[in-house]
Amino acid sequence: MTEVPTVVVVMGVSGCGKSTVGRLLAQRLGVPFLEADDVHPASNRAKMAAGHPLDDEDRRPWLLSIAAWIHEATDAGQGGVVACSALKYAYREVFRGAGAGVWILYLELDRTSADRRVAERVGHFMPAGLVDSQYAALEPLRPDEPGLTVAAVADPRIIVDQAERALRAAR
Repeated sequence: MTEVPTVVVVMGVSGCGKSTVGRLLAQRLGVPFLEADDVHPASNRAKMAAGHPLDDEDRRPWLLSIAAWIHEATDAGQGGVVACSALKYAYREVFRGAGAGVWILYLELDRTSADRRVAERVGHFMPAGLVDSQYAALEPLRPDEPGLTVAAVADPRIIVDQAERALRAAR
């Protein structure tokens, strides 16, 4: 039986370290990395930069673009890592429908830390004022979802070690 390539979706609120952990994990696994922020339509970026949270209609084309990348990565037999907020269960269902091997790494972060981290970022379109909307939409990883929840305050290398061990155990 052929092993299904895994695509790891690194999820969580803004500022939790998705990009940092995602890049490190992709390097460790030797697979492609997708920064989901890079595939947001310009209209979404402008809306967030203006301090307005996205709604499900805004997110739909973005989610479908990510799902297409997941499908291509699994079809090519290479897998990958995606850094994406994936805040709602329904969004993660879209991703799981795109490829058989989708696994979720949820970087759990308290609101105070998220506020601080987002406020300290330079040059990102997501303003600190939208952190509340992320927590309002957040649906943590459910027990029926394949994946792992880790504390985002840990060193990113430790998080990658934990994720790699959990991935191996899940195969």
